[in-house]
Amino acid sequence: MRHAGAMRSAIAFLIALVTLFGAPVAMQAQVISTETYVEEWDDAAGQWVRVDEGAERLINGPAAHAARAAQAIAAYGPFRVMDERTAQLVGATNAATPSQFAAMLRDYPAIATIDMLECPGTDDDRANMRLGRMIRAAGIATHVPAGGSVRSGAVELFLAGARRQIDDGAEFAVHAWLDDSGRQPHQFAPDSPENRTYLDFYTEMGMEMAQARAFYDMTNSVTNNAALWLDAQDMRRWTGSADGDGTAIQQANADDGAVIAYLDLGSATP
Repeated sequence: MRHAGAMRSAIAFLIALVTLFGAPVAMQAQVISTETYVEEWDDAAGQWVRVDEGAERLINGPAAHAARAAQAIAAYGPFRVMDERTAQLVGATNAATPSQFAAMLRDYPAIATIDMLECPGTDDDRANMRLGRMIRAAGIATHVPAGGSVRSGAVELFLAGARRQIDDGAEFAVHAWLDDSGRQPHQFAPDSPENRTYLDFYTEMGMEMAQARAFYDMTNSVTNNAALWLDAQDMRRWTGSADGDGTAIQQANADDGAVIAYLDLGSATP
């Protein structure tokens, strides 16, 4: 059985499907978000493209991501190797991603930085945290450039960087996890194994326990079906790049009823 939190992206995706196609009456009661979008003309793509709003906003658009992916010299799951020292993360992680990451380092052992461009999260939190530990063990830096979007479980991967850089214009989104039984963190004791898994990971990534608890509480301040959006400066408070410990971030920044969605990058993403 997948660990608590494994359904973060999958639940949001199923909600979107139910909203779009409808469902039996019993399931309709579970629908807690609706999907709205607009389209605009993309000169680079030569076509109309969808521009999402709120939690489903697109930072650079599908055409920009496709252009970057086309420049890659190799691909390993959601990772794109740009040169001998740089990889990009574009897409969600899953149970296979740690093995894909290991294969990438086998073939490109000099990779020193992962640029996080469009990172919607994970459908397997255990594998995701294992990947984070691998990134830290390899001494690889994580970098979120202007326009980069790091959401849900991908935030753990950013924190895993041996060195972490956030450019102005980057964004992050967090929310509570949801297990396979529909339970969220507050339904477990604070020191339960389910919650300790995350606290232990944050301390391994360099946080003091008090800061780890504060950060974890912040991520759980909104339910799984909502999103708390953080800008570059907000996240820098948690990574030691600015004064304060991040506790000033208010739940008022949350997008009520929003879901953390991911882009359609032309391949199946969990």
